Amino acid sequence: MSTAAQKPRPATVADLLAIPEERRFHEIIDGELVQKAVPSFEHGDAQSAIVAHVKNPFQRRPGGRWPGGWWFATEIEVEFMPDQVYRPDVVGWRRERSPERPSGCPVQIRPDWVCEVLSPSNARSDTVRKMRVYQRCQLPHYWIVDPREETLTVHRWTSEGYLVALRAERGERIRAEPFDAIELQVGVLFGDEREDD
Repeated sequence: MSTAAQKPRPATVADLLAIPEERRFHEIIDGELVQKAVPSFEHGDAQSAIVAHVKNPFQRRPGGRWPGGWWFATEIEVEFMPDQVYRPDVVGWRRERSPERPSGCPVQIRPDWVCEVLSPSNARSDTVRKMRVYQRCQLPHYWIVDPREETLTVHRWTSEGYLVALRAERGERIRAEPFDAIELQVGVLFGDEREDD
């Protein structure tokens, strides 16, 4: 007599937090505990370039010389649903919706913007599985940076699904929502020297 294989129970936040902090580079995707890829130099360089582009002009109170109005973090755990806890490469919250800086582990306030930098081993999760959850959670803005293709794709949430608001490549200078107050030299994400403005 054969017995049906028992389906493993979905991973929980408690399972995630049980991993020692120094080894916890995991996410819960569709109820499965998944270890994130070790980032390449290209991944880390693109991630730091995104942070450099948004943090100084936007992580401040609105008004004055810079646009302001945001909070940002990198590689923190954000709970989108009980079976969906991600570590976005860069994540941001509008201060008008979250006047106090988000806190905790995992953060439980839905962000207003997420940027993922693709790695060969996680591209499908970022472009399919996570994207579906971001759509369900009505995440307003989702950026995907692809170091292999040297592209930036900007998605805007609509009730019908994500709309590709912009797709740009190395060599272009663009204004990408929701940070369109500041021009972005796309090649900087892929190792180009920043040109003087």
